[in-house]
Formats: sequence, C-alpha cells, structure tokens
Amino acid sequence: MNTKAKALKYRIRPSAPLAAEVPDEAFDQPETAAGKNPMDEFRDRSAETLDADTTTSGEAFADDIAAIRREGLTGRQLRMARRLAQKNGLAPTSDFDAVRLLRARGVDPFQRENMLELVVENPQDQATQSHNVPQASVAPTQVMPEDHRVYQVRAVREIQRDIAKRRRARLATLLARLTVFVLFPTFITGWYFYVLATPMYATKSEFLIQQSDVTGSSAMGGLFSGTSFATSQDSITVQSYLESREAMLRLDRDIGFKAHFSQDDIDSLQRLDPDATNEAAYKLYKKQVTIGYDPTEGIVKMEVVAADPAVSASFSRALISYAEEQVDNLTQRLRADQMLGARESFDEAEEKMLAAQARVLDLQERLGILDPNSESAALLTQINRFETELREKRLELQQLNDNRRPNRARVAGVEGDIKRLDDLVADLRGQLTGETDTRASLASMSGQLRLAETELQTRTVMMQQSLQQMETARIEANRQVRYLSLGVSPIAPDAPTYPKSFINTLLAFLIFSGIYLMASLTVSILREQVSG
Repeated sequence: MNTKAKALKYRIRPSAPLAAEVPDEAFDQPETAAGKNPMDEFRDRSAETLDADTTTSGEAFADDIAAIRREGLTGRQLRMARRLAQKNGLAPTSDFDAVRLLRARGVDPFQRENMLELVVENPQDQATQSHNVPQASVAPTQVMPEDHRVYQVRAVREIQRDIAKRRRARLATLLARLTVFVLFPTFITGWYFYVLATPMYATKSEFLIQQSDVTGSSAMGGLFSGTSFATSQDSITVQSYLESREAMLRLDRDIGFKAHFSQDDIDSLQRLDPDATNEAAYKLYKKQVTIGYDPTEGIVKMEVVAADPAVSASFSRALISYAEEQVDNLTQRLRADQMLGARESFDEAEEKMLAAQARVLDLQERLGILDPNSESAALLTQINRFETELREKRLELQQLNDNRRPNRARVAGVEGDIKRLDDLVADLRGQLTGETDTRASLASMSGQLRLAETELQTRTVMMQQSLQQMETARIEANRQVRYLSLGVSPIAPDAPTYPKSFINTLLAFLIFSGIYLMASLTVSILREQVSG
C-alpha cells in the first residue's frame, strides 16, 4: 500500500494551543551518536499518534491505562476527556480509554479547544484505508514523505509564532488592566498627596492625672495609691470628654474650629463647608484630634492637626484647659458632699454646746451661786465649826453645873450661847436642804447646776468628736483631689507633619493591587465553575 495513501492529511488551526512547543533549533540539530536526528524522533512519535483508530495490543493497552491512572486525574478532567472524545467521534470504553484515544489522535484532552482537527483530503482514500486496511496492521513508525515533513515543520513554527503572539496579547491585556485598575488610581492618589493636599501641622502633647499623696485609710487604697490604676478611670473619662461633641462645640465657640477648616486655601477633600452641620464638623474633629491613653503608664497622649501651626498649638492648649476643668469637676461633688455633712454635724454640736453653756450661766445668775460645790463646802465648814463650839459650851455648862454652888449668871450665859449655837446650826442645815420664800435649797440649786454642767460636758465632748470627724472628712476630701500634670507642653511645629506622601501612595498601591487580585481570583473561579 502506498505510504502517501496511508498518511492522514490534516490542517492546523492557528488559534488552537499546542501541548508542547518545538523550537526552530531542533530541526537543525545534528544527528546523535545513535544516528538519529531529534527531529526524526519527533516525526516518529507524531507518526505513532496520527491515526485516531489505531489500537495497541492487549498488554500495551493495559500499560497505557495503568499509566493514565497513575497520573491522578480528577473526575472533572475525566468527564471533559469523555465529552471531547464523543465530540471527535470516538467510542471509548471508559474515561481513561477516552484520554488514551485522544492522546493517540494528538489532541490534548484537557484543553477547551482541539489542537489539531484531522481532515482527510480524499474521502475515497479514507474509505479505502478504513475498509481495506485493518487498523492493527498500520505500522506506527512509517516514514512520512519529505514534502509532508516540511509542511509539518512550517505548521509547528506557525503554531509557535501564534502561541508567542497570544502570549504577547495576554501580557498586553494584563498590563492594560494593571494600568487601568492599579497604576492609574495609584498615580491619581500620589498626585493628590504630592501636589493638591494642603500641608497640615500636628501639635503633640502628653499629660497625666495624678492623685493626692495622702495615704488612703484602707489597705487596698494604700496598695494602689500613686500608681496609674488609681487614676485610670479618671483618665479614660477625660479622654472620652475630649473626644466628645461637647468638647468640639466648646472649641468652636472659643477659638473657631469650623471657621479654620472652612478656609479657601484648604483643599476640597479636607475643607469643611461654611454651612456644615455639627455632625460633619464632628467627623472632621475626630480625624484631626487624636487622643490615646496608655494604661501601663497612665499617660494621655494628644495630637491636634490644623492647617496653621499656631492654630494647632492654640487648639491643643484649649483642649488641655478643658481637661483640667473636667478633672476638677470629677471629684468636686464628692468632696463637697463629704465636707458638707461633716460641717453640718459640727455646727449642730457646737450650737447645742453653746445652749448648754448658756443654761448653766443662767442658773448661776438666777440662783445667785457660782459653784454649788463651793457653797455647800462653805456651809458645811461653818456647821462643823459651830458644832465644835456648841460641844465646848455644853462641856463648859456641865462643868458649871457640877459645882455645889454654880454661878447662875455664868450658867445662864453658857446656856444662852448653847441655844444660839443650836439655832445657828439648824439654820445653816436648813440652808442646805430647806427652801425659803426667797430662794430654793442649796441641794436643789446644786442638782440643777450639776445637770446643766453635765449636759455642757456632754455637748462639749460631742462637739470635739464632730470637729475630729470634720478634720477626717477634710483629709479624705484632699485625698480625692486629682491633678493634671503636663508632661509634654504643646509647641507649634515649624514643618508640616501631614500628608505623608510616599507612605500614603505606597499604601494606596497595595490596596488597589489587593482589590485587583481578589477580583481576578473571583472572576477566574466563577469562569471555571461555569465552564466546568
């Protein structure tokens, strides 16, 4: 049978990719030591896969199927190979047989489009070949004519040029997409930061809130006294206040926050509209005023940004003064309540003590005695002295009566003295316990004065305790006092702090690159799902 009649005539579709590229130098290489040129080997392998209906022996078939199984093909690839085999008019017995038949025909089963489309030039030759020549009798190593070899070489080179062209087109498309979606937005961003953005000046300051050095009454208070944990709550409260709308409105009333950022020399992205609402101004305020609290050190760090360095420093000083007022107001009510209760208790005790003292004085003036104890002691002294004289007179009277002929005049005198002394002692004793029309008894007056003096002593002790409580409250109030200590004073900068053009441009490039990468991956995954 004619070799040319056996050979299949086919045409190459330039748009279809080739599984393996053959460089032009391969056709010009010298023959190897075995006497074969590498291009002859390529032609021999191509001749083995030209006929789609060629089958191998049973042992070769099993080896091919086993080799295909060892490749670890996925279910999706096997289904694609079966569909492609059916499309090419093959009748595979299994998915792996479909892969084998397609590779034997020279078609990559895992490409969306066939690399080669086999077309028989002469249908009569094809019919003669298919009916008269058994497929198993075709020799897989038949040599092609010289003109067919040249045509094949040209076809391979054309495929290589088409692949290179497609690669260049894809590379150009990729560069165009990167330019549109990454480089151009990055250029616009960099142009804004380097050319249009208004320079901003940042004034930095640091302060901390300290507690009084007075030691607390509790053990835990003494443990945390002097540390940042003792004032962390106050520091967080001050930070929240400085970041609030109240601080922004107060800053606008005092210095003119809105008016400063509404100037025409500020770029449009950072400029505030002249008739902007408080909500819009507050959004800008949160961007321009940054306040952070470090709980380990207890330091509040503040950064204020403005278009003018002097204005930035004035904003910072105003906010620090607001923070000082807020610190004073935090414990003012507590200290006032503590001192108010102690002061009221002391005033009440003092008033009652004065009332008791006035009562004692009134009794002394009304009763006519200064000290009941002294009056009683004086009367008792007189009574003792008169009783002693009375006993002496009675002894003298007894001596006179013991004489046989006593002197009646002397006896009468002594008896008169005894009677007068008895009346005097009785009168003195009556002054101690008896009452008269003009005055009460000394015992009654002494009891009243003693009660008044006892109440006076009680009120005096209570007043002393109230005074001690008031002193304790004063010490506790002083312990509650907070002080704002300025660590870093706000100083106007002499060079703009923002914008950081290079860093911002680099960050924009990374962001746009990430967005493009995620979008490309998403589109590729969706395309694979749809095509599969």
